[in-house]
Amino acid sequence: MAVSLIRLLVLDLIIAAIIPIALCQTEAPSPASDSCNGIFVSYAYTDGAQIPPNLKSDPTEQPYRFESTLTVLNNGLEELKSWRAFVGFQHNEYLVSASGAVLANGTGLPTNVGGGVVFAGYPSTDLKTAIETAGDVTQMQVQVKFLGTQFGVASPNVPMPTNVSLVNDGFVCSKPTMQGNSEMQVCCTKDSNYKSNITIGDEFLPRQNGDLTIMFDVTRTYESNYWAQVTISNHNPLGRLDNWMLSWDWMQGEFINSMKGAYPDVLDTTDCIFGEQGQYYQGLDFSNVLNCESRPTIIDLPPTKANDTTLGLIPFCCRNGTILPPSMDPSRSTSVFQMNVYKMPPAINRSELSPPQNWNISGTLNPDYQCGSPVRVSPSQFANPSGLPSNSTAVASWQVVCNITQPKGASPKCCVSFSAYYNESVVPCRTCACGCPSTPSQTCSTSATAVLLPSEALLVPFENRSALTKAWAELKHLNLPNPMPCGDNCGVSINWHLYTDYSRGWTARITIFNWGETSFADWFAAVQMDKAAPGFQKTYSFNATALDGVNNTIFMQGIEGLNYLVAETDAANPLKDPRVPGKQQSVISFTKKLTPGINVPAGAGFPSKVFFNGEECSLPLVLPTSNSYRKSPVMTIPVLLLIVIFMLMQQ
Repeated sequence: MAVSLIRLLVLDLIIAAIIPIALCQTEAPSPASDSCNGIFVSYAYTDGAQIPPNLKSDPTEQPYRFESTLTVLNNGLEELKSWRAFVGFQHNEYLVSASGAVLANGTGLPTNVGGGVVFAGYPSTDLKTAIETAGDVTQMQVQVKFLGTQFGVASPNVPMPTNVSLVNDGFVCSKPTMQGNSEMQVCCTKDSNYKSNITIGDEFLPRQNGDLTIMFDVTRTYESNYWAQVTISNHNPLGRLDNWMLSWDWMQGEFINSMKGAYPDVLDTTDCIFGEQGQYYQGLDFSNVLNCESRPTIIDLPPTKANDTTLGLIPFCCRNGTILPPSMDPSRSTSVFQMNVYKMPPAINRSELSPPQNWNISGTLNPDYQCGSPVRVSPSQFANPSGLPSNSTAVASWQVVCNITQPKGASPKCCVSFSAYYNESVVPCRTCACGCPSTPSQTCSTSATAVLLPSEALLVPFENRSALTKAWAELKHLNLPNPMPCGDNCGVSINWHLYTDYSRGWTARITIFNWGETSFADWFAAVQMDKAAPGFQKTYSFNATALDGVNNTIFMQGIEGLNYLVAETDAANPLKDPRVPGKQQSVISFTKKLTPGINVPAGAGFPSKVFFNGEECSLPLVLPTSNSYRKSPVMTIPVLLLIVIFMLMQQ
């Protein structure tokens, strides 16, 4: 009996010793966020599966569904306003949805995010602290649920990003660490070296600088609708928009009831009539509603509507969508319109206000802009329309910052050719400078180098240059590729001709050709001269000035009467002669007094960048050479005679 009791006692002791060990092995570790006294960011892969098609021949292209969660938690002492987090996707991920966030670059979903992307909070943009919420995690934290497709990573491997981090100004993040093989974590803390222009307790973030900014100001609000004023401001000395088109995404079923100063490009109420809006607003006459698209596109009005009592009477409106650089005309660097927006439940409350997301703005032959997400800023103030010495304040204001960018794979919209007094041949625009034809013919090479041309060929459309090109090659003993290279496919081309070079100064001639069907009013061009800019003196047929704050750049625009670059037109005899481009030309003079030792023919006399209406143009890869030039004052007539004879022989 005693032995049995001893055995039971020993067994109890063994069990008592084993159970805590087992419990310790299965109990979840303490959250890593507890040790982060800043902003804790984590990315956790939660699920995935192979989806069709089944690509056994190429496993790297096999698609897989993935689900994951991005967590941003504020464990710091200050509220985190307008949080933004980077996820370094690396498996050519195609993101289908992201709950609780939008892409900070203004791109809508679904879209490819391979290479990484920044997310911004929506509708929850700010994260409060534990101190001011008594530890309420729902106000301190946001969790973004991702659903998408990744390629090439099969189970048991996990498609993790390269990095996650907070990208708000004033924070530094430690190196991310892995928890197992499916969760990445990082702690971001305040940067002690960062000098902020806001103080603790400020309710709003400061306004940011950018090439172009858009203000979304709610000026009047009611229970079911509000009036908003949208202000587009250009801040880039070389930025410009013509026939601007502005678009965004409504996130909560909003629709545009009326507008002043601008108009939707499509009047469409179908989505309202057959949607939830029509069911909710049964007493509203939708025949007067302007647009119910979830992503409307807004265009400017013509000047004839500026004083229209219904559509106009808005300052800075109605300019055919033209926004000029402030360096050209500050009064025309802004565009404004107003709109009446109806809301949908659950936002039926005069204080429930939310801006649209995924903003985009574009123009014709203008730079490409990438816009960020709206950021709540201090309410804008407007001059009192009654003339009283007081300002009215917006109910709420958001700022969208857009910057000029070069999208991957995008082609320029203009090109440059080079020529010089010491070489009779012109270095033409590059082959396919503005993109190759989608279905090039068998007689056109997209990879062959453009062939040197006689100067007369610059006045002829590319499709009519063949005879001149072949005659010139024959005369100059130039090799012609077979097939011949494709054209530049540019609507605007610019010729920079080194005109003269003397001991005390030199001159160049710039000629702008418009090969398109659209004329350009109030055009401008700019050239960046890396070494020669300090010696700039003047232009003779344009207005020109050296830009302050822009490296070595000369800004040119047409003088009164020459500020209109017409479109390509028919020749006097269209059945026989090729079409004629619109053209503007001027000589530019430089002194060598401020640039001693400058070698103009060796390259200093040619621009390193050329812009037309804000768009950076494609430059040739080579400069005109002087070794093939033989100076002869009586050479022009024989050259032209040989070209004419060659053309007649071809016929």
